[in-house]
Amino acid sequence: MPTYETLPRFTADLQHLTPAQRRRFRRVVLDAFVPDLRPGRQFRPGLRIKGVRCAPGVYELTWAPDGRATWSYSREVFAGGPHISRPPPAPSRRP
Repeated sequence: MPTYETLPRFTADLQHLTPAQRRRFRRVVLDAFVPDLRPGRQFRPGLRIKGVRCAPGVYELTWAPDGRATWSYSREVFAGGPHISRPPPAPSRRP
């Protein structure tokens, strides 16, 4: 089971989203991102996972046409379960 940590920046970013955007973000994280973290799985193409240029170890996914999230892997808390930091995908909207 993946673990994660949240930071104040994540909470602030999340609160800037509309209620509908928050629901969509959570749905994508719970229904697509987390299941794809399981061993032996690959991220589905619809998430458009890619590394962030000029930020080694930081990744980005698309959770909506105007929404992206960034994260990085950290030391496992439980054996076999990835730990996500920076925090679990920090949501943002493109201007």
